Amino acid sequence: MTRLSVNINKLATLRNARGGNNPDVVQWALDIERWGAQGITVHPRPDERHIRRSDVRALAPLLTTEFNIEGYPSADFTALVLEVRPAQVTLVPDPPGVLTSNAGWDARTHKALLQEVITRYKAAGIRTSIFMGTDLEQIGHAADTGTDRIELYTEPYAAQYHADRDQAVAPFVAAGERAASLGLGLNAGHDLDLHNLRFFQQNVPHLLEVSIGHALVCDALRFGMENTVQLYRRELR
Repeated sequence: MTRLSVNINKLATLRNARGGNNPDVVQWALDIERWGAQGITVHPRPDERHIRRSDVRALAPLLTTEFNIEGYPSADFTALVLEVRPAQVTLVPDPPGVLTSNAGWDARTHKALLQEVITRYKAAGIRTSIFMGTDLEQIGHAADTGTDRIELYTEPYAAQYHADRDQAVAPFVAAGERAASLGLGLNAGHDLDLHNLRFFQQNVPHLLEVSIGHALVCDALRFGMENTVQLYRRELR
């Protein structure tokens, strides 16, 4: 079964818009776990416009499912990861100030950087994943970094899904097969939702985990968070 990790960045965005601690992202994360999520994902950015470093430190000792921290491997980010030691760190190539993750790594160009930080994370017992597109050569270079997994960037799939879902998913099927042939675990995330998730999960081989935030929180406004988490879990069964 593919595991569901819920990205709670949007809850932190809502809190930060008003100040104070409403919604309380730590309590919401614990409730989301209780309602069936199998992991919690956060993506602290340098400007702390949503998740703050203090949130990461508060969540780490309390979560009972998998804690996944995403981010660009700057010195500050790496120090935070090594301090709290999550189950998984997902490396994304976001420059400072970018609105949201919008591309996978060029693992060939940045191989030395990735190898260096991944070695440090794995020495601390942290599973590593790197955010990747579907280019099969690049996935080969990703394997050379020593990463445990890759996370496929699924926005291109979501954008094409309603026009031609078979064509949309085909590169991801090939990427999943390539990753498995290289001994890499497979995660996926970005713009997956209740419309396109089941087809993706049924067709992409070896999919271990999806990380979903924006769409899930939007659906929760309509259906309620507890029900929404269970709806997404149902799509993955």
